[in-house]
Amino acid sequence: MKSLLMSALMLTTAMLGAAPAGAQPALPDQTIKNIVLVHGAFVDETSWDGVAAILTAKGYKVTAVKNPLTSLADDVAATNAVLDAQNGPVVLVGHSWGGVVIGEAGDNAKVASLVYVSAFAPEKGETITALAASGPATPGAAAIRPDAKGYLTIDPAVFPSAVAGDLPKKIGEHLAAHQMPINHTAFDAPAEVAAWHDKPSWYVLSSKDLVLDPHAQAFLAERMKAKVTTVEGSHASLASHAKEVAAVIEAAAGAK
Repeated sequence: MKSLLMSALMLTTAMLGAAPAGAQPALPDQTIKNIVLVHGAFVDETSWDGVAAILTAKGYKVTAVKNPLTSLADDVAATNAVLDAQNGPVVLVGHSWGGVVIGEAGDNAKVASLVYVSAFAPEKGETITALAASGPATPGAAAIRPDAKGYLTIDPAVFPSAVAGDLPKKIGEHLAAHQMPINHTAFDAPAEVAAWHDKPSWYVLSSKDLVLDPHAQAFLAERMKAKVTTVEGSHASLASHAKEVAAVIEAAAGAK
C-alpha cells in the first residue's frame, strides 16, 4: 500500500510545484514551525505524505502520528507522545477520525492551533456513533462493516468511490484492500475534551465527501467558529487537494 500511495502522492506533489528538499527556505521567526498530522480510521500515516512533502519543502518540521486505532485513549496517547517530543509550539492537524483525537490531544500545552480536514469535531460527551446517527446517511458510513473481533472496515467494493472518488481508481482499490481496521469501541467513546473551545481552529470542508456529509462538516465548523476553506474534494481531499490543505495549515501556523 505504502509504495503505491506514496508514488501517487509524490507525483501529485511534484505537479503542484513543491520545492525539492535541498532548497528549503527559512521560515519567518513568528511562524509555528512544528506540524503534527493525525490520520483517520481505515488508513495509516502515509495518507498525509502529499501534504507532508509540501510543508517539509517549505521548511516546516512535519511529524505524522501512527495511530494504533485500538481505542480513542490509545490514539490520544500516541499523539501526545509525538507532541511532547516537539521543540516549541505545534499546529495539530486531524483528518476524519483524527479530528476526535486532536480535540482531546489539542489540550496539550504545546498545541497553538488546530486544523480539521473533513473531520469530526465532537463536543464534550459526544460520540462519533451519535454524531453520525444525527446527520444524513452517507454511502461510506453505510458501508462500514465489523469483523468477528469487532474491528471495523469499509466494504472494499464501496471504498474507492465513497472514500477516494477523486483519486486514481487503482489507488482507491489498493487502499480498500489494505485498510487499517479500527476498534468499534473508539466510535462509542465520548469525548472528554473539546480543545477547539480554547485553541484557534481551521476547517477544510470537502464538498464532495461521501463519508462525512458536507452539511455535517459545515455544522461542526460553524460550531467551532473555525476559519473554513472549502475544496471540491472527496473524503480523501488531504491527498487529492494536498496543496490547498497545506495552505490552510500554513495559515494556522501564522505564515499567511
